[in-house]
Amino acid sequence: MIDEQAAWQAFEARDRRADDRFVVAVSTTRIYCRPSCPARRPLREHVRFFSTGGEAVAAGYRACLRCTPDTVARDRGAVAAALTLLEQAEEKLSLQALASAVGYAPHHFQRLFTRDVGISPSAWQRARRLDDADRRLGDGASVTNAIYEAGYSAPSRFYADAKAAGLEPAALRKGGEGMVIDWARVESAFGSLLIAATERGLCRVSFDEDEAALRERYPAATFNENPDAPLIRAALAAIDDPALAASLPTDVSGTVFRQRVWAELRRIPPGETRSYLDIARALGDPNATRAVGTANGANPIAIIVPCHRVVRNDGSLGGYAGGLERKKDLLAAETKQSRGSLL
Repeated sequence: MIDEQAAWQAFEARDRRADDRFVVAVSTTRIYCRPSCPARRPLREHVRFFSTGGEAVAAGYRACLRCTPDTVARDRGAVAAALTLLEQAEEKLSLQALASAVGYAPHHFQRLFTRDVGISPSAWQRARRLDDADRRLGDGASVTNAIYEAGYSAPSRFYADAKAAGLEPAALRKGGEGMVIDWARVESAFGSLLIAATERGLCRVSFDEDEAALRERYPAATFNENPDAPLIRAALAAIDDPALAASLPTDVSGTVFRQRVWAELRRIPPGETRSYLDIARALGDPNATRAVGTANGANPIAIIVPCHRVVRNDGSLGGYAGGLERKKDLLAAETKQSRGSLL
């Protein structure tokens, strides 16, 4: 069933993320459009919402020639097929080969893919290789082995991709060489926390870890136990008042996709939750729920980057690195505080 208030808000905002969820029919013109249609908005009382274009046609409406709503499903299907091809490919696919495989002209498909996924096919492939290299490094592979096993022909290509993506993977930092990390073990309402920060931002917030775990992540860094460091105190304040968390800077490594997921997590208001599918749709790729789950689980900054606000698509809580009971407690506390602020 369509939530008509939410649908109207998406239509008013011309939200492209809603284009595959419903169509908008206007009784005065007998035309139906996609939510992102650039045409002038009609009065609310003249609008009906249908799940599909077929339902709108059956009710006596015809498709808008400006936004061509019936092409949405075909376009999204082509992007989904392309993502499957990219995930299965052992070598880099050219734009020409990818577009041809799904039946589109290259330049047109480039626009469709970028619109729906948020990055180009080439950038997606770079991000995937970076993610693969990052995972191998996390599993203990040497930098050299991780680079070649992820499909790079030379280390220089790996570093070039990372620079182009605006990232600073752990390998580039050589285990944290040159980093100065303030850290502290603190007690919170939700249990013992390790909080660590560089001059650039928070680099670790985790439950039940100690300095040894931090040194394992950054073996070449310099460490200062400093519970009075400004960012550590700010993180503690944000745990008590989640509304403060969104303004805190972070200093973490991650591929393009992971960084986008973590940024989207920080947009979830305290007291609310989103499903993996909600996050994937917000990123423009409804088929990326599994990748969203992986990125969510890899979040290095608990609470501040609120991965606890993400639930399964069926509404159940799912897992949490800090334990399911903590996840329940965090959500309950935020819901209570959010409701209290409205009184």
